Amino acid sequence: MKHVIIGAGAAGITAAKTIRERHINDEIVIISTDEAVYSRCMLHHYISGQRSLQALSFVTDDFFKDNNIKWLSNVTVAHIDTKGRQVVLECGGYESYDRLLIATGAQSAFPDIKGLSGTLGVFGLRDLPDARAIAEKAVKAEHVVILGAGLVGMDAAYGLLALGKKPVVVEMAKNILSVNLDSMAAAAYQEQFEQAGASFKLEAKICEVLSDARGAISSVELSDGEQLPCDLLIIATSIRPNVKWLESSGISLERGVVVDKYLTTSAEGVYAAGDVTGISGTWPDAMSQGETAAMNMCGCAVAYSDFIPPMKCTMSFFGIPTLSVGRFIASDGDEVTLRMSKDRYEKVVMRDDIPVGVILQGDISRSGYWQYLIKNQVSTAGIQKPIWKVSFADAYSIESNGEYKWVL
Repeated sequence: MKHVIIGAGAAGITAAKTIRERHINDEIVIISTDEAVYSRCMLHHYISGQRSLQALSFVTDDFFKDNNIKWLSNVTVAHIDTKGRQVVLECGGYESYDRLLIATGAQSAFPDIKGLSGTLGVFGLRDLPDARAIAEKAVKAEHVVILGAGLVGMDAAYGLLALGKKPVVVEMAKNILSVNLDSMAAAAYQEQFEQAGASFKLEAKICEVLSDARGAISSVELSDGEQLPCDLLIIATSIRPNVKWLESSGISLERGVVVDKYLTTSAEGVYAAGDVTGISGTWPDAMSQGETAAMNMCGCAVAYSDFIPPMKCTMSFFGIPTLSVGRFIASDGDEVTLRMSKDRYEKVVMRDDIPVGVILQGDISRSGYWQYLIKNQVSTAGIQKPIWKVSFADAYSIESNGEYKWVL
């Protein structure tokens, strides 16, 4: 059996590991546009110079050799011939397959802003070439603007602050990291960023990008008319599944590659996992999908269950770790419980005695417990103690025969 995997990110690498563990002699080929295996979550540390390319890798130096995997790096796929079961490469070659996994991830999506298209000095932050270009441009850049105060935007700001830059972050929401945190948790980070030299334009938009005679960006104009000098603009507003190259393949596409519960596409023998499916955008979910797809590629019928996983995010800026899971903004009828101190902020949102969202900032040591309750919609109605003191121990009782019984 020959397995071909397109993409060397979390989903693709996990799939390759899983296949090799189950089938020692099967042929495995990984094709990636990237020249290296690296964690996209760590690209801001590459920009700052705190990590080398080698330090970004999440596999060992001998991973491909030790696992007998053929890796075609720095190679781009032109299209997939699903009838002939061939992956056609832009360089003119091809790879045949018995089973194929599409794990090409996602790419930056630029908003429709007047003057943005084709302007020099504008970058996304999604892959290694982006990080390299930003790091190179930042050496001489005097005025850096970041559009978007989500996790990618704040990663970019964090990396640039380490280089001594003072980025201006433009965000349309009322607070930074609005998708991931409430205003209280976000404020703790904003204060640290501002003390380090960053500044913020909240509830604002960029309506026009202005350039000089060379076509290089010179300033941006905000929706209120204010102009900000700018010689480096980083777009960190959104991403989209990397599927445009699949439009002529006959594989069903919506926002991402359409898959069933076994992560099978509409084409026989073809699977998809990770950001390219549009199911979830987290690293653990990409790994889980890669493993599930690989199991099915090996002939084991394993269903993927987290098609609508609770929103989950972890981050750590300035030594402050934070985790958020689920719906942490309360709706009418929800019960909110807070616990705050100088170095800690904790919030639980309950609906009908069931935790639906949590934020842990400063100490995330019990995060696994909360993730379990929220994901499985476990009721805590029968527990007569403060919510902060509830643990897995409260979920069990001991039967007369000494066996443990789940009671929640």
